[in-house]
Amino acid sequence: MEKEAMFYQKGADGTGVQCFLCPHHCVIKSGKTGICGVRRNQNGVLVSLVYGRVVACNVDPIEKKPLFHFLPGSTSLSIATMGCNFQCLHCQNYEISQAPRREPNIPGRKTSPDAIVAAALDERCKSISYTYTEPTIYFEFACDTAREAAEKGLKNVFVTNGYIDPEPLKTIAPYLHAANVDLKAFSDRFYREVCKARIAPVLRTLELMKELGIWVEVTTLLIPGLNDDENELRQLARFIATLGREVPWHISAFHPTYRMRDRSPTPVVSLRQARSLGMEEGLEFVYTGNAPGEESEHTFCPQCGARVIARFGFKVLSRALEGSACARCGAEIPLVL
Repeated sequence: MEKEAMFYQKGADGTGVQCFLCPHHCVIKSGKTGICGVRRNQNGVLVSLVYGRVVACNVDPIEKKPLFHFLPGSTSLSIATMGCNFQCLHCQNYEISQAPRREPNIPGRKTSPDAIVAAALDERCKSISYTYTEPTIYFEFACDTAREAAEKGLKNVFVTNGYIDPEPLKTIAPYLHAANVDLKAFSDRFYREVCKARIAPVLRTLELMKELGIWVEVTTLLIPGLNDDENELRQLARFIATLGREVPWHISAFHPTYRMRDRSPTPVVSLRQARSLGMEEGLEFVYTGNAPGEESEHTFCPQCGARVIARFGFKVLSRALEGSACARCGAEIPLVL
């Protein structure tokens, strides 16, 4: 199932290659892989080792991505392959995202874009989500699947760290309808030390997604003592506001895992405080996650304050909408229905 990769150039010697899929721009010697562990140089040809090798395939509520303003209440067929171009110390799916760095063979159930699309239709999903690991690193499979899905009337969703070069993003944009981008902090130091990456390309991706007409929501996992400084959170919220005050911001609670088991879980009070900061900076929709039962799981009309979508966890309980308008005051709520 190995497939020639997109977005690479051969070196002058004819054996080395440089990958231009993500901002790492890995220079890869023959027989070696890039940072993601799943794109290998085979005698001067860069190949994807994960094309059609799916390690996770589930039907999820779209709210689990999390996307609260895109097809609310629907289900999404959610798929992943091995690998990631980040090395986050707190990765919640490290068993599959980091596996290619530990294991010589890359597992996965062999499948095809046709089969994925057929499964989504059979399950009556409205979308396919490329999630759990980083969809950028299985770009060829995601792109082929997304193209076919769009032809069959399905929407496509990236749940992503945003570490993708502009040209690949522009290539998939006609078939990519929504994305939840993990903006992990507003500090380049955090990105370098915790994720082994840089923040600037992520900010660029968010701006480009908005320009390309992709529905965007942003998630930040709040880690005590690392990215919860008030000033940093305000800067992060201000950046989101430059994308649009209507862009939803999801602030999620951290739970100790992987190589960050020494940190305490995020107190609910910290989530509430961060949400307040986001609202103070002009964001209209700020949600808290990983803390079911909080009032901030609901969607409120920014004009009159009425609750227009009620939720508990990933479940939509009720709606007070007429189309996409608030049933009380008639104000339009930014939703993709």
